[in-house]
Amino acid sequence: MRWPKGRSPRLRLRRGLWLPALALAALLLGGCGAAHLDSRLAPIAADPPAADAAPAALSFQALPAMPYTPDDWPQTLNARVLLPDSAASGAEPDAALRPAALLVHGGGWQNRSPRDMEPIAEQLASRGFVTVNIEHRFAPAHQFPAQLHDLQQAMAWLHANAEAWRVDTERVVGVGFSSGAHLVSLLALAGAEGPLAEPYGGDHARLAAVVAGGIPSDLFKFPDGRLVVEFLGGTRAEVPEQYALASPARQINGAPPPFFLFHGTWDRLVPLDHSTDFQAALVESGGEAELYLQRGRGHFLSFLTRGGAIDAGIDFLERQVKGTER
Repeated sequence: MRWPKGRSPRLRLRRGLWLPALALAALLLGGCGAAHLDSRLAPIAADPPAADAAPAALSFQALPAMPYTPDDWPQTLNARVLLPDSAASGAEPDAALRPAALLVHGGGWQNRSPRDMEPIAEQLASRGFVTVNIEHRFAPAHQFPAQLHDLQQAMAWLHANAEAWRVDTERVVGVGFSSGAHLVSLLALAGAEGPLAEPYGGDHARLAAVVAGGIPSDLFKFPDGRLVVEFLGGTRAEVPEQYALASPARQINGAPPPFFLFHGTWDRLVPLDHSTDFQAALVESGGEAELYLQRGRGHFLSFLTRGGAIDAGIDFLERQVKGTER
């Protein structure tokens, strides 16, 4: 693709990554199924299931949908919260703090609802995560960074309820697909510090880890189609600063939090290089980033058949937050 004048791709494979890149190409040509790669693009072998080692699924309580935005917010936005019944199960002491997950649905920044993420929220709650599954404002009526402001406000609301829900605010993770993956990733990389932290970000907006599926990581890669133009308020030539600010791959400053990326290898809506290049950039910046390739699947099918990817993603999140309890 052609990059805007005066800009060149930041996401280049270093000389030491050529061999792993060749291994990645071989995996892409390997037919259907999935390939799970670590930060060095080395395959991760799936552990055989062990019935005696599998944690018992926890029951959970679903709170009524409730607004997470203040009264003067441009639009009232609701969140759906699930509280795991960890104490009743004996999984942890009654006063123990739990990890939490912020979930954001896809829909091209313009439609869909938290219902899409409900099954994933239930999986996370059954594994001991308090889940906050949110609405956000839609483009084109509300353009970027309105949606990021919504996520920052949701994090402030989660922190305000942390004591009541027994949430460890140092162990809040983000989970999203497609445009939702874009938003949680941008929150993780730029929601607490830098130009996008004002006026609603700060320490409360930090995420401990991210699961991102089908992520549009660099918005410069898209032709000037309707969804991105309406989200950002113009074309690449008209508002290049918006494209740079809104691209997670261009907002990696310092060591990023751990990322688990999953992507369909036949995705034509959000091509695979959004995840492969993003993984390379995260690792080059000192981060941990795993990549789960869903062979033979396009954008929507990769979400509809996400089972193995989400299972591996939740395992990844548990590894990141386990042992860091306060």
